[in-house]
Amino acid sequence: MQNIKCIIIEDEPLAVRVLQDFCQQLPYLQVVGIFKEAISASDYLRGEKVDLIFLDIHLPELKGFDFLRTLVEKPAVIVTTAYHQYAVEGFELSVTDYLMKPISFPRFVSAVNKAIKTSGTANSTASVGSIEDKSIFLTVNRKKARIILDDILYVESKREYVHIVTKQNEFTSKITTHEIEGLLPASKFKRIHRSFIVAIDKIDAYSREEVEIQGKSIPIGRSFRGK
Repeated sequence: MQNIKCIIIEDEPLAVRVLQDFCQQLPYLQVVGIFKEAISASDYLRGEKVDLIFLDIHLPELKGFDFLRTLVEKPAVIVTTAYHQYAVEGFELSVTDYLMKPISFPRFVSAVNKAIKTSGTANSTASVGSIEDKSIFLTVNRKKARIILDDILYVESKREYVHIVTKQNEFTSKITTHEIEGLLPASKFKRIHRSFIVAIDKIDAYSREEVEIQGKSIPIGRSFRGK
């Protein structure tokens, strides 16, 4: 399976680091270039083809949307910005998606999937969800750990961390419950408590108040009962 080649055009170092980290967590994304301004990116694209561009609007010299107008062949484009008012202009330029800073990882994944679906990328590189539906990558002990979705039994919130229990191992990662919920397919996982997400097919028994998974009793929150 080929990677989806992407470039980042962003002049804020912190934003670049965030985008790089997010791209590393999706193994089918390959960052082939990082540019602080659009002119260098334009020169690069004259000789190289990419599938996806992460583009900041407010760039020095040549602004993001002005840069897009110069492109003859446009790959999928995901705009990153802190400003709402440019959404209409982005739509007119056929921008795939519009990410507001600070960008959350689930929102990033959603934008990438949209880019794959709406461009030719799905046919030429990776199929939508082919990797994402089978595994996720999370930072565990300063490393990217691959977690197989079919192995997950349940996820428990630990304040700013989540504790993921699988058939063989347990992982703790600094990510919110909302973010991990966005990474897990809704057809396979269900949030039953503000602190717990369970794998539906791993439930051994249940009642109105709790579910049981491999001997572990997990409470069902009142607001989640009947859902």
